[in-house]
Amino acid sequence: MRALKRKKAQAGRADPAPSRWAWRLQRLMLTPGIRLALRAGVPFCITLAAGTWYLADEARRGAIQQAVAETRASIETRPEFMVNLMAVDGAKDELAIFIRESLPLDFPVSSFDLDLDAMRATVSEISAVKSASLRIRPGGVLQIDVEQRKAVALWRNDTGLALVDENGVYVAAATSRHARPDLPMIAGEGADQHVLEALELIQAAAPLGERLRGLVRMGDRRWDVVLDRDQRILLPTEQPMRALERVIALEGAQDILTRDVARVDMRLARRPTVQMTKEAAEERMAQQAAFRANNQ
Repeated sequence: MRALKRKKAQAGRADPAPSRWAWRLQRLMLTPGIRLALRAGVPFCITLAAGTWYLADEARRGAIQQAVAETRASIETRPEFMVNLMAVDGAKDELAIFIRESLPLDFPVSSFDLDLDAMRATVSEISAVKSASLRIRPGGVLQIDVEQRKAVALWRNDTGLALVDENGVYVAAATSRHARPDLPMIAGEGADQHVLEALELIQAAAPLGERLRGLVRMGDRRWDVVLDRDQRILLPTEQPMRALERVIALEGAQDILTRDVARVDMRLARRPTVQMTKEAAEERMAQQAAFRANNQ
């Protein structure tokens, strides 16, 4: 009887174990992803919703932007960040003035408002500048260090006279030949692309002294050495230095260039040709005619 009552009492009690769905929910809440979402995701979403609602008002956004701009301006305009003057080193007076004109800055200006990369590109685009570097020195000085191109020759082209460096890069315009009498003269199509070769030939022609007037590039293939009295030495396409040295040797031995010679054609190495001037040729023909008349 007592056993029967005990069984009935146990059957009437609620089962303490959770249901299947409750168990699954508890297991889900224990997963790292759900715990992270509850711990960080929910606060973030609430904060985002509150911020969106707050910034939906245009007046509030304007006030925030104005406050940020004022704070930034107060920092950027501090004396230690202000640039008060510009210094250009490595450039001559005319080039330095042109660089200053190419960078129209209204001093004082905040260093935060200076785009040094863009300014360096602007200075480097100047034909007379080989390279440039910009930096802000302590004391509010914009320092521009310039490596200026060195003109080594005068190039006569279709547009006039130009100063070029050893690589044939344009440096500046020249008003006349007398503007730079210290520089050799080159001319002709493509002469600016062979400046180094021209300088070597001019150096080899140094024994000709002041008689040398310059070099002319012919057909962008070869050089003519131009002397006074309209004399020319026609150099070959291949080994022009060797041909020029042969002519200089002939001049030293036989004074070939001091005679009435208009052209010394060295284009054919095995058969150099000497062309006399028109006057000398006419005089020679007259002498030959007179000689034949006397012998008849």
